Amino acid sequence: MQHRGEIVEQAVRNSGYSITKLANKLGKSRRWLYLTFENPNLSLDHILEIGRLINYDFSGEIDEFKQISSHSVFEPGNEYVPDERSVSYWKNKYFELLEEYHQLLKNIKID
Repeated sequence: MQHRGEIVEQAVRNSGYSITKLANKLGKSRRWLYLTFENPNLSLDHILEIGRLINYDFSGEIDEFKQISSHSVFEPGNEYVPDERSVSYWKNKYFELLEEYHQLLKNIKID
């Protein structure tokens, strides 16, 4: 089984793109980004988003992208549609909500 997070981490590090800059562009924390690198079932949506930011095509490395089409998933019209029945979809959705909640807590000012 592929470890998607490791594949993404290797691509990010090889791109020379700053982790801090990437996290800011994603609207996430650096910690969130490091956790994605540790996630073997990283959401395909996140992989696509990171790939677009670092200008990297993961279609040759991620098996699920190979199954979608023989064309690059980064070409217009070849959008990945997440499967809402999968456990990893809901797990990733939960982590996204936790990250948003954490950001909201950081912005609250207590008198």
